[in-house]
Amino acid sequence: MNQNFLAGLWRLADPKISITSVASMAIGAALAWGAPGYSLSWLLLILLALFALEVAKNAWGEVFDFDSGTDLAVKPEDRTDFSGGKRVLVDGLLSRGETWAIAGLFGAVGFALGLIIVLLREPAVFWLGVAGAVLAWSYHGPPLQLAYRGLGELVVLLCYGPIIALGTFMVMTGSFSTVVIMLSLPLGLLIAAFLWVNEFPDYLADVSAGKRNLVVRLGRLRAARCLPVIYLLAFGMLASLPWLMALPLSVMLGLAAVPTALLVCKWTLAAPETWHRQKPVQPLALLTFVLYSAGVSIGVLW
Repeated sequence: MNQNFLAGLWRLADPKISITSVASMAIGAALAWGAPGYSLSWLLLILLALFALEVAKNAWGEVFDFDSGTDLAVKPEDRTDFSGGKRVLVDGLLSRGETWAIAGLFGAVGFALGLIIVLLREPAVFWLGVAGAVLAWSYHGPPLQLAYRGLGELVVLLCYGPIIALGTFMVMTGSFSTVVIMLSLPLGLLIAAFLWVNEFPDYLADVSAGKRNLVVRLGRLRAARCLPVIYLLAFGMLASLPWLMALPLSVMLGLAAVPTALLVCKWTLAAPETWHRQKPVQPLALLTFVLYSAGVSIGVLW
């Protein structure tokens, strides 16, 4: 196994992006804590299944973004650790065949682990899994290619908000919960905001390749002005939940994410076309949803 292959596989695995799945799982797992039959072993199996599917999604996404020309069009000065794709094909680390093989292998592993969870633990989670798998494929893959049609942000909101959190809760408890959905929706918005800022550095490349995500459709200036609205919706929803759903006030610990969100908005609004060359907006946007997840999870367990 050569060094290029290992380097390409590592890029596709991209542990920092897998934090999104963990953040959503944490909320579902925290709300399920103490339920009869709560199992850390099954929790680990969910984590492994999601990680495998994440790698598969990254791999097939690389092929579709390469074929569309968007990854090839990203200028060196616009590349960041969070945007511009994994670039395993652009940089020659993997061949097309190797990339598809990784997608197939990790997709099969994720599917097999999901099947084990459905057959041996919680059959009712099957339809959530199907919905998540269809959306994960359709983000980049044909025929829908939702990321190219301005619907990718909604996919991210749904998958990394309610679908993963509720799926985790159901596997742990065998039951459905509207509380999980309501607490995970703000997380989904915060992760969508992370995707939103990641689309700014790729703007010119996406425009040239016809990738019509929402930042492209709005333009960077209007998209920057919309970013505070996304954060306001997320934190406003959290602030209302203790009264709407009789949740403990301790879930408001999720508001610990507000300061980093404010910095993200400030720097994005100040220089919507060039902030990625000067300010660590993307790491702060990632930290924002991690702090929300950690705060809410701790607040639930308090």
